[in-house]
Amino acid sequence: MRIVSICPSNTELLAFLNADHLLVGVDDYSDWPKSIDGLPRLGPDLSIRMDEVEALAPDLVLASLSVPGMEKNIEELKQRKIPHLILDPQSLTDIRSDLKTVADAINFDSSAVLEEYDEAIHELKKRGDSTSSSPSLYWEWWPKPVFTPGGVNWLSEISRLIGARNCFEDEETANIQTDWDAVRQREPDFILLAWVGIMTSKVKPELVLKRPDWQSMKAIDHIHVMEEALFCRPSPRLIEGAIKLGKLVHPLAFEDFPLPSFIKEKQSNR
Repeated sequence: MRIVSICPSNTELLAFLNADHLLVGVDDYSDWPKSIDGLPRLGPDLSIRMDEVEALAPDLVLASLSVPGMEKNIEELKQRKIPHLILDPQSLTDIRSDLKTVADAINFDSSAVLEEYDEAIHELKKRGDSTSSSPSLYWEWWPKPVFTPGGVNWLSEISRLIGARNCFEDEETANIQTDWDAVRQREPDFILLAWVGIMTSKVKPELVLKRPDWQSMKAIDHIHVMEEALFCRPSPRLIEGAIKLGKLVHPLAFEDFPLPSFIKEKQSNR
């Protein structure tokens, strides 16, 4: 079977199903696992070169509406009658469902990875529930204009899972455009920078220190750069992100949390 993935989270889904060997092409931003190195690159996820996709004669293209702007790629797939599957995950439950959906579509067995996925979430929740405080987290997806996740998003979910809360979780939407003053008024305990599409080394926390009146915030000494690949992509790698978040926010409860084997096995393929 010949598969094309046009966004990183879908590429990672295939990897967790041990089906990444079926890939014949990926988008420019897919960078995990190492097995995809050398595959044809088909353009950035919002500007996929469909002529090249079609030339690869895929049996299935994996698209995702979790990436804003992906709709135009999906329209092209429809017009060209290229077989495709559209995913739209916003939660850990959605990601679990997508693992099974993709596995069923390619006739792979997903039972083992789903069992480990469920066990990891159960253990995260158990430890999160054992904590005595619930720190407030400000997640920053983009600095100017400010974008942050709302309550209908995986970052709000993993925050709750490890015994914390997204300070914008009361907004019933996936993401919010807000401003620096609104963030300051929410007075979070932690400032977490996960700038979408930006490498960790390129994120500049010193810029946060220059924002008007932010020096007086209690979180100003708790600014952390979070790895974009572990927090901004709806794939099972969010579990690894949740473990890291737990160790940051509640170190005593999570310090000995082992990396689940279904993730550890893939680490060697990076």
